Amino acid sequence: MKSFCFIVLCLTVTLRANDFNAIVLEQVHAMPSGGGYATTRSAHDALLETSSITPEGIRIQAEKAHPSYCSGATYLVFLKTLQALQSRGTLRIGTEAWKKLLPARMGDGVGVWGRWNANGPGTARLFHELGLGRNFTSFEEAQPGDFLKIFWSDAVGKNERGHSVIFLGLENKDGVEHVRFWSSNKPNGFGEKSVPKSKVSRALFSRLETPSNLNQLDTLPARDKYLASLLSVDSSIGEVRKMTGAR
Repeated sequence: MKSFCFIVLCLTVTLRANDFNAIVLEQVHAMPSGGGYATTRSAHDALLETSSITPEGIRIQAEKAHPSYCSGATYLVFLKTLQALQSRGTLRIGTEAWKKLLPARMGDGVGVWGRWNANGPGTARLFHELGLGRNFTSFEEAQPGDFLKIFWSDAVGKNERGHSVIFLGLENKDGVEHVRFWSSNKPNGFGEKSVPKSKVSRALFSRLETPSNLNQLDTLPARDKYLASLLSVDSSIGEVRKMTGAR
């Protein structure tokens, strides 16, 4: 009997994880399209205009983010997913926690947004610190709706070239395996894109599984020294795995 109960529990956890991915995809499909891509101050100012706190909770107007950039795009999907979970009674986030979740003028590694927007494994580091879900590097384990940091080269940190996206799946184009994803992409902004898998040097997936742990935001250090350091120094994939618990 104990073994049977254990199996049922594991299946329940898996189903919940899949449900969260489905809600992430719902928010992706509800996002505006286009709007242009830029990493300028005006693009960041536009991101700040998208989110505010009202007596009813958080208000998100993603259409105000134009032009946009990749980490801002995926963060809006993250916030909209939390908002959807709360509106359906699956998650409860207090006003003070919502305030900490708003995008703001924060340096890399500072607060929630500063972690998400940082060089290196920003999203995965946040997931690991708060226990929001698993981090992993295998495409075989990946599911549509996973958050994904793509590294276009082996460099991590100061000299990296990366892209924050929502994974949509693998597809075959003329016999070449491609990675399909959603983000803010050059040059058009919000939308889907597909690139040959061979162009992805490294992939770091983060799957939302325990969003209720966001109620532990008070335990999050104000600044993550590791992520903050990646503006000026390089890291390694071994250090990334260590700092994110990635398999």
